[in-house]
Amino acid sequence: MDDRFVEALKALAEPNRLRLFWLLVQIDERVCVAEAMDVLGETHYNVSRNLKILQKAGLVRPEKDGKWVFYTLRKESDAFSRTLLELIRTIPPHEFDDEIKRCRMRLNLRENGRCVVGAGSQEWQDLLS
Repeated sequence: MDDRFVEALKALAEPNRLRLFWLLVQIDERVCVAEAMDVLGETHYNVSRNLKILQKAGLVRPEKDGKWVFYTLRKESDAFSRTLLELIRTIPPHEFDDEIKRCRMRLNLRENGRCVVGAGSQEWQDLLS
């Protein structure tokens, strides 16, 4: 059996990685580590580690843009990848209401589609209050 199937399923078996992957599937936009940290309320170490595991499993890909590294879904056309994405899309959105709300708020801090503020910024704190 191809190890990528096992790696992908193992990567998504951890709740925080599943949350992160689900978010990327739902918003269908690239997200940088700082944005994911604010949206998920996780540390830099945890978000980076989880994105690296998702990358190693072939589920996301990094893209450097200036000083930021953005992660996007890998859009593979094979049956396994398509089915996995469809499966993740069946998770009811109400399971992640807070994440979606926070993600939309955080993405609104972008300028010209680019992240311009780091994690935990005053702008982000102001939006939350």
